[in-house]
Amino acid sequence: MDEQLLAAVTAYHDAILDRPLVSVGEVVAAERDGNRARVALRLGIPADRFGGELVPALGEHLRETLGVESVKLDLEWAVAAQPVQPNLKPMDQVGNIIAVASGKGGVGKSTTTVNLALALASEGARVGVLDADIYGPSQPRMLGLSGQRPTTRDGKRIDPLVGYGIRCMSIGFLISEDEPMVWRGPMVTSALVQMMNDTEWGELDYLLVDMPPGTGDIQLTLSQQVPVSGAVIVTTPQDIALLDAKKGLAMFRKVQVPVLGIVENMSTHVCTNCGHEEPIFGSGGGASMASQYDVPLLGGLPLDLRIRAEADEGNPSVVADPDGAPARAYVNIARRMAATLAAQTPGAGGRIPTITIEDD
Repeated sequence: MDEQLLAAVTAYHDAILDRPLVSVGEVVAAERDGNRARVALRLGIPADRFGGELVPALGEHLRETLGVESVKLDLEWAVAAQPVQPNLKPMDQVGNIIAVASGKGGVGKSTTTVNLALALASEGARVGVLDADIYGPSQPRMLGLSGQRPTTRDGKRIDPLVGYGIRCMSIGFLISEDEPMVWRGPMVTSALVQMMNDTEWGELDYLLVDMPPGTGDIQLTLSQQVPVSGAVIVTTPQDIALLDAKKGLAMFRKVQVPVLGIVENMSTHVCTNCGHEEPIFGSGGGASMASQYDVPLLGGLPLDLRIRAEADEGNPSVVADPDGAPARAYVNIARRMAATLAAQTPGAGGRIPTITIEDD
């Protein structure tokens, strides 16, 4: 292994992941032949799309550092299961359960959940979504699955419905959209546990749980009975939203669930007529909260009409316009979230078919 090349790759700080690349994987090979370099990486994050973007960035870094003219990158990745709460065992076949939570309603948590799931899937990961918002399920509509019903092959296990490659289970599949859930707490928590444990999820790298707002029965049940690898807090910059988001973050820390970061939704509004940008809900709140609690700010999302309209139509931004600004924001947030999770056990990547990309 070329020691200078290895040192240069080890020093590479990825701008998208906002961390050293080797914090989420390892260098398997680093070789030079004149001005040509070959690097083999094994990452612990899904990287089908990310690999293509990594090559020019890493190539530029190596050109500036060592003067190499071209880079060949052999990339392997696999998502490892991360630790969960003490006294709980990971679910069979489900690698990592990630709770997506908010302190209060109306901050865009469900829209964020579905777009993060789709972003992870676009990188090649196997992803599921559990809609734990029993009183206000919205994932069936967002995934274009409204009106469909799950099936069972043996009368015990439920087959999830699949939208855009995402396996989904929701109480919304079992009732009409207009039917209210007039249930007390024990019934709600029982439904959550049953949907989690009785669904035939299959092999998943990530199962994202769309949590209801607050810190009540469902949150307590999730923390005590469900093996969670990490949590993401969704908020807006507004002071009232931040107050409640801080309670949600503190709750996860109390039950020893790592907080992977904060997503600041509705960060700014851009006028569709004149292009004027204005932080109508305030500014800097998410960054301030992230600094206060020493967690990453995974990214910000604009108050954009397209995000709302596409989710309402069952065609979320990441699939409706994969190259649009909202979709790119969700993809980058998902990458940082996956990287924060993977960095808990560096070098945990495994072997799958290699992606080979050259920068000439």
